[in-house]
Amino acid sequence: MIRHLVLFRLNEGVGRDDPRVVAGEEAFRSLDGKIPEIRFWECAWNISDRPIAYDFAINSAFEDADALRRYVEHPDHQAGVGLWREFATWVIADYEF
Repeated sequence: MIRHLVLFRLNEGVGRDDPRVVAGEEAFRSLDGKIPEIRFWECAWNISDRPIAYDFAINSAFEDADALRRYVEHPDHQAGVGLWREFATWVIADYEF
């Protein structure tokens, strides 16, 4: 299995209630059940107030590297990424478990 972790940081001046953020969050929340390669899916807003903390996280799992690649290339995933590019940056970690 492959764990796919993504941590998002909202751009300066962008809040969680920004309509773009609301649409981006919904786009990613809706992926579970839409993309058959997803084996585990959770996403949530960070609750830490530490200055090094990111704002939003996705924790997901895929059967193997090919399944992860199909997920990354899936049009619904790409649509969500396109939304988030407008208001956030992110880091990714993928590892076997």
